[in-house]
Order: sequence, then structure tokens, then C-alpha cells
Amino acid sequence: MGQLNRTNLEELILIGFAGGPTLHITMFVTLLLVYIVTIAGNIFIIIIICTDYHLHSPMYFFLVCLSLMEIWCISTVVSKLLVFLILNKTTISKAECFVQSYFYFFTSSTDFLLLGVIVMSLDRYLAVCHPLRYNSIMRNSTCIRLMFGCLLAAFLCLLDPTVKLSKIPFCHRVLHHFFCDSTAMLQLICVDTRPFKIASLIASGIILIGPLTLTIISYSFILLTVLKLPSNTGHMKTFSTCTSHLTMVSLVFGSAIFIKIKPNNVYSADTDKLLNLLSTLLAPLLNPFIYTLRNQKARPPHLPLCLCRSSLRVPSLAPHPL
Repeated sequence: MGQLNRTNLEELILIGFAGGPTLHITMFVTLLLVYIVTIAGNIFIIIIICTDYHLHSPMYFFLVCLSLMEIWCISTVVSKLLVFLILNKTTISKAECFVQSYFYFFTSSTDFLLLGVIVMSLDRYLAVCHPLRYNSIMRNSTCIRLMFGCLLAAFLCLLDPTVKLSKIPFCHRVLHHFFCDSTAMLQLICVDTRPFKIASLIASGIILIGPLTLTIISYSFILLTVLKLPSNTGHMKTFSTCTSHLTMVSLVFGSAIFIKIKPNNVYSADTDKLLNLLSTLLAPLLNPFIYTLRNQKARPPHLPLCLCRSSLRVPSLAPHPL
């Protein structure tokens, strides 16, 4: 009977947030509003960038890619959660659970690589330290290759842990989470999970620690370059071009690392779910506001403000469109 339970658990039960119908309706309305605002805000960014010739530059190309990833990431989790809340349907097939888990971590990993490796480490380093060489290095073909590289790296990093997890038989079917989080799925397994944990640790190190290290190194060079500028005004103007990116990377990496390294049994199960939900919602929701507020004064995104002819208007010579 035990062997039968391990091999034939094709449908899992998600235990979401505790509470009665009133709480679930309140959560549904709140999440729906947040979801609509998030999708609308990121689509707005994509439309503005695609229709404004002056914004056809590498920095904004990567911002479009980031917005697409944010839409995909939040839709993977929240759309299913909304269905569960309104229909009170708590079951999910094992195959669908693995698909949801994979694409959630795939889009999240792509965000980490895009923010940490390209936007934070490469793009901002070139923009501040080598502004005159920026256009010659960040060509259209280079930007496309970099984006494809992020997608491929995320795909390969997550492939091995996902394959290992999918081959491990489950002996329970009740998942104490609101979506198919791989950490929560480990609680359904009664056999040795060390191969998966090792593969997952290696993938996490590449996706989290790698980009974060490159960001620190990149900003060390940026800081040295800024300190060589002749005035404090130049310092502030140059740093203002990087503030939005620093805000996003702090938000995205900070929340992910906090959830990964926090001690076990410090919070209740519901608190853990809430932290995961906030982590999933916060970055996609704030992404449009952070970038639109920081870029409300149009300027060439590839040059520090102190090197622009005017910080109040877009120069007549815009970067080459992508």
C-alpha cells in the first residue's frame, strides 16, 4: 500500500492560506487588483518604450525584457491562486505542479541574471566608466545575445534540479503552500533528497551569488570612476542614473536571499506563505513605478547625466533603435 501511495500520487492538494470564505474573498479582490495594476503597469512600460524612438536603446531593451519576465512570473503563480480562492479548488495535478514550479523559478532566475549580470554589472559599468564606447560595445546583436544567454543560463541551471525532483516518488499529497514551491514539495518526499538539494544549491549559487558578486565588483569600479569627477554635482548626477537599478536589485535579491537563508521554524507556516507571496508580488508591482519615476526626465540612458548636453530633454541624436 505504501508503494502504491508513492507511485500513484498524480494529484496534489494545495493548502493555501487559513481562514473562512470572507477572508478568501478579501484576498481574492486584493490580489486581483494588485495583479491588474502589475500587468497594466508593465505593459504600459513595454508600449511606451516600443513606440518612442528615443527610447530604442540597450538599457530600455533590457527593461522591456525585464517587464515581460515580471508579467510571466507573477502570472505563473497569482493567476492559479486567484482560481483557487474564487472556486475553492485546491487540487493540482503533479505534472501541472512541476510545470508551475519550473516556470516560476525560470522567470525569477532570468530576472536575477538580467538585473545582476547585464543591467547592473555590464550595462551600468559601461555607461558610467566607458560612456564613449557604450554604443560600439552594446550593439543590437550584442543585446540580443546577452538576453538569449540569460534565458539559456536560467534554463540549464534549473534543468538538473527539476529532473532530479521529478524522478523522486512522493509519499504524501498535501502540499502546505499556495503554489508548487520546490522547498515545500520536499516535504512530500520520504526518501533521500540529497541529490536534489545539492543540485539546487549549485543552481542557487550560480543564479544568486554569481550576479550579486558581479554587481558588487561593477559598482566598486563605478564608485572609483564617480569619485574622480570634478564636482559633487557630478557625483550626484551620475549616481542618479543608477538609483533605479540599485533599488530593483536590492528588492529582488534581498527578498530572495532572506527567504533562502532565514532559519527554519522561525515563522509559522502561514507567515512563510505570506513572505513568499509578498516576494512574488512586490518586484513586478513596483518595477513600473521605480523606472518611470526615475526616468521622468527624458535623457539618453547610456550616458551619465553629467555627460549629457541637457538633462531636461532628449538630444536630437538618439541611440540606434533595436
